[in-house]
Amino acid sequence: MSYYTAMHWGVYEVERDPDGEPALRPFRDDPAPSPIGLHALAPELRRARIQRPAIRKSWLNGGPGGNGSGRGREPFVVVEWDEAVDLVASEIERVRREHGNRSIFGGSYGWSSAGRFHHAQSQVHRFLNSVGGYVRHNDSYSLGAGRVLMPHILASIDQLFVSHTDWQVLEAHTELFVTFGGVPEKNAQVSAGGTTEHRVPGALRRMAANGARFVNVSPVRDDLDTGQPFEWVPIRPNTDTALMLGIAHTLYSEGLHDQQFLDRYSVGFDRFLPYLTGASDGTPKSAAWASAITEVPAERIVALARDMASRRTLLNIAFSLQRAHHGEQPFWMLTTLAAMLGQIGLPGGGLGIGYGATNTMGSRHPRFSGPTLPQGENPVRDFIPVARIADMLLNPGQRFRYNGEEHSYPDIRLIYWAGGNPFHHHQDLNRLRRAWERPDTIIVHEQFWTPTARLADIVLPATTSLEREDIGYSNREGHMVAMSQVTPPLAESRDDYAIFAALADRLGAGERFTQGRTARDWLSHMYQESRERAAKAGVTLPPFDAFWQSGIIDIEGDDQPVVMLEDFRRDPDAHPLATPSGRIEIFSARIAG
Repeated sequence: MSYYTAMHWGVYEVERDPDGEPALRPFRDDPAPSPIGLHALAPELRRARIQRPAIRKSWLNGGPGGNGSGRGREPFVVVEWDEAVDLVASEIERVRREHGNRSIFGGSYGWSSAGRFHHAQSQVHRFLNSVGGYVRHNDSYSLGAGRVLMPHILASIDQLFVSHTDWQVLEAHTELFVTFGGVPEKNAQVSAGGTTEHRVPGALRRMAANGARFVNVSPVRDDLDTGQPFEWVPIRPNTDTALMLGIAHTLYSEGLHDQQFLDRYSVGFDRFLPYLTGASDGTPKSAAWASAITEVPAERIVALARDMASRRTLLNIAFSLQRAHHGEQPFWMLTTLAAMLGQIGLPGGGLGIGYGATNTMGSRHPRFSGPTLPQGENPVRDFIPVARIADMLLNPGQRFRYNGEEHSYPDIRLIYWAGGNPFHHHQDLNRLRRAWERPDTIIVHEQFWTPTARLADIVLPATTSLEREDIGYSNREGHMVAMSQVTPPLAESRDDYAIFAALADRLGAGERFTQGRTARDWLSHMYQESRERAAKAGVTLPPFDAFWQSGIIDIEGDDQPVVMLEDFRRDPDAHPLATPSGRIEIFSARIAG
């Protein structure tokens, strides 16, 4: 029997020395394994682990709703598991009784683990739904603006992710690869369910070896590595939209744009053109205009526009460009620029959103969805955009607009967080720290003493993925991994499932949460459901026991090369986009209101 584990950095083989001590090795078939996951067993990590349930001193002594400013400053008191579970269950029941479930925030943003059953977000959402629901979040920090914008002008982010032109097509057809924000290999190390094959470094090098020319538009030169020299266009941060406008102006003024493509496949170019030429505001968005903003020489902007029009060109944009004020603009302008070039739907041309953001972009995909823990129905309709958590906590009842609609912030009394660390990725941490003082109670499941754990009231120690069994799977990676338990749980740490099962039992929802299944029962059940979906897609998976014995199975993706929006280009009437017009929307009447 072979033993494996999966992390966001990849799949690793588990070996043991003669004394039975485990060690991790890169997966033998991975061409560019990430070294990061190899350190998951490093002994120094144990010193940062949470070993027993702990409760902030004044919360334990005085109960909820007291001194929130003491979070992060007061000592914790270690308690027994039974006491911790009783206190958590009692507090959840109190908040539900006095304020209702819409006062519980359980968005619990974070990547959690690569395992599909012990995926902390799925676990906490299932638990909270079993006891009446919770306030959720929408979107992600990585793609908040892009995820809202793109369905209005091109396609949903999820649809684009699974339809990105695959690397093999780019290797064969792309002549010019222009990337705004680079293709950073450090980001491409990760995949949300792990990977057996880190493809990005090899794909970039093969493209370069085949003669593709690379242009990296970024303040950071090292955000691209093709193994060969490439062109670096240093740019003033947050001015990429101006650069794209300067390129677009050159294309139009020199007659290099594809008007036939714009007429057949897009709407709104006539509304955009007066702004581009300056007819509407007296300021042509010329290369000289863009140069003054971006600090990119005007002659280089003109040359880049001409090169794009004369070669099979792929325009790529990093997620990071929309994590800024007016972050939707670079994504919209990249789509407009790609439409003006007229290569959308052609092999090796068009656009990409996030090549290199993770390992999965540009991969051929399995034809079915993998194991998933059902989360149940959430009767609470309230939500927030994920990055508005501080706004919500500081301004209960305040109105806010999201995706063209008006909503209001709920009054949150209890936060339940598992598998994430908002103090790692949120903006303006001092403001978040102030907002974090407002709720009555903050409960956190954690493996390590992260800032979020230190700023909680109740901290419950969770196992790591090396301390439990699970199934590793990513919808865009083409493998399934039987994640063996490598080490026993440290000290008194417990699986999230075991913690929530105990809480659900205290709250009278035990059967609703567990459905009478153990953790291993759930693994078998989830695998069987995925196996049935695979069979409907023409893919045969072995029985669960055989899968677990093998340790890993490869799942064939579609053999047909993937070209983004190829069907749309072939026949836009038979394969319209999901936009209001069915076309690429350079101007959106819906957004304009």
